[in-house]
Amino acid sequence: MTTVLCFLVTALLSYGLCCVNGALTISRLVYREDVRKKGSGNAGLTNFIRVYGTKAAAFVILLDVMKTLVAVLFSQWLFGRFVGDARLGAYWAGLWTTTGHSYPCTSGFRGGKGILCGGTLLAILDWRIAVIGFGLFFAAVLLTRYVSLGSILATISYPVSTALFFSAEPNFLWLMILSTVVAASVIWSHRANIVRLVRGTENKFTLRRKEKSYEA
Repeated sequence: MTTVLCFLVTALLSYGLCCVNGALTISRLVYREDVRKKGSGNAGLTNFIRVYGTKAAAFVILLDVMKTLVAVLFSQWLFGRFVGDARLGAYWAGLWTTTGHSYPCTSGFRGGKGILCGGTLLAILDWRIAVIGFGLFFAAVLLTRYVSLGSILATISYPVSTALFFSAEPNFLWLMILSTVVAASVIWSHRANIVRLVRGTENKFTLRRKEKSYEA
């Protein structure tokens, strides 16, 4: 029963915290607008910067990072204390943080694409996973200026790195299942970006505020 409660508490806490979307919250508080009605219609950092510039972007990052940090660290402690596997707790929390961020019940299930949450998750899980994920992301963005491409590559690295580094873990199968589900969900949210990347019509990232609409 204790194990079941740990899974339930972690899911509810992680999902609930991450329903507070950074881009959506800051756009409403600072600009009195819904960022989803601007630019690409996505409640993510990239669209926020394209619509409003970088002035308030730090608050978006801080909010999305902190909510994920609290959820995952608490889950690590909870599972470490009562289940005996802190890493499983982090992976389980990771599933629900990205779900809450992308599909917030408080905002009509229309959130971001989970990249800030995912990046924070990788940083907490293991430095090697973080180095690979962030390395692929920044290399792709610097070389191509496609944030979506960097996000997709970093996402794919999550289950791959899990297989490389945690194959000896007692709950390795569950770690692989959870990381694969998270990766599949994030890639699915980028399906339109993938189509545009293939067609060569994807928008390149810029720190300058744009007045026209974008699809990102």
